[in-house]
Amino acid sequence: MSGSKATATVNGRVIAEADSWQEVEGNIYFPFSSVDKSILTPTEHSTHCPWKGDASYYNIGVDGENLENAAWYYAEPLDKAKHIKDHVAFYKTKVQVTKS
Repeated sequence: MSGSKATATVNGRVIAEADSWQEVEGNIYFPFSSVDKSILTPTEHSTHCPWKGDASYYNIGVDGENLENAAWYYAEPLDKAKHIKDHVAFYKTKVQVTKS
């Protein structure tokens, strides 16, 4: 999506900000290029969605706080979800995500 800005914050710190992003099932998917990768640590956790594929997860570390499996992405999304390849989403219960 474009025309508005999406921002993800943890404890007031901006961890992702994008003018172009995707929204799927109410979740904003940020381009990886717009995410502060220094706060991401890969985890072993994974899930499967029948139409998006296999999701991998990241912990988020900000100011000494570790948010477990708070971000996810689809490295090889299925055909119907190709538009979210190279994007990452955040759990709204752990990360504040806004559109403006």
